[in-house]
Amino acid sequence: MTSTARSRSAHADRDASLGQRTKITSWHHERLAAVYVRQSTAQQVLLHPESTRLQYGLVSRAEAYGWARERILVIDDDVGKSGATAVGRTGFERLVTEVSLSPVGLILGLEMARLARSNLDWHRLLDVCALFGTLIADLDGLDGLYDPALYNDRLLLGLKGTMSEAELHLLKQRLSQGCLSTARRGALTFALPSG
Repeated sequence: MTSTARSRSAHADRDASLGQRTKITSWHHERLAAVYVRQSTAQQVLLHPESTRLQYGLVSRAEAYGWARERILVIDDDVGKSGATAVGRTGFERLVTEVSLSPVGLILGLEMARLARSNLDWHRLLDVCALFGTLIADLDGLDGLYDPALYNDRLLLGLKGTMSEAELHLLKQRLSQGCLSTARRGALTFALPSG
């Protein structure tokens, strides 16, 4: 890479970072930052502690965005619960309620799939965030910070939500095909019901 190309790349990175920062205003800082923590199953919680650690680490990211630690709310009621639906996810319902009734300026999540794998639930959250001026920080990529009230950001968030829902469908399909293939070769085993 030439020095000119490196310089352009550095300027583009700096400009992108500045663009992200200008979305956060003092009005947002006067409100809470909400860190949403979720893992799909209890087994994932036990076998993948790094994911949990990374999600709780988003408190530091909120501080880097300018929030004081006492203004950061951690919502971790959905650890061990699937994101396929909001039914039974008290943490997700609490998140939507906090945005609706309390001053929340920013929601942080490790990736969109952590927030919702259902477009119905995802777009409900986006609608509430757009209405109340809440930003969303999706830290699974370089883009990072979104304002659901802005068309382009809303479009990207919508696409990410659609991909997250499709990914859930593909995972189920892959697991089902694996079980069928195992059954065809006569190797499928499962636990008998008790009693």
